[in-house]
Amino acid sequence: MKEAIILDSESYKRLEEKIDKIFEYIKDKQVPENINIDEEWVDSYEVCTFLRISERTLQRLRTNGVISYSILSGKTYYTIAEIKRVLKERLIKSGEECLDDLIKNHCQYKQSRKSNK
Repeated sequence: MKEAIILDSESYKRLEEKIDKIFEYIKDKQVPENINIDEEWVDSYEVCTFLRISERTLQRLRTNGVISYSILSGKTYYTIAEIKRVLKERLIKSGEECLDDLIKNHCQYKQSRKSNK
């Protein structure tokens, strides 16, 4: 037997707002399907900020040949795949949530650059 639930209009609006917030949260967490996130390049600032490591630690990893990188116009870049590898091998003591923050913020940054053009 099915039950009917009756809501007043104010309760319905609050419920609808909560559902919208949940949707926005989930949407923000997702990576666009048309890109391979492992092939995305992030700069040293993003890596240090979101993995919560110092620039010196990152430089030490480069100097010791532990992490692959590329330099373009004086800026150092790393692929997400390389960052994942270093995290997996525990060469950087940072959590999975830090990597998620890095990816999420990188995608948001790319979207803001596209919308500003």
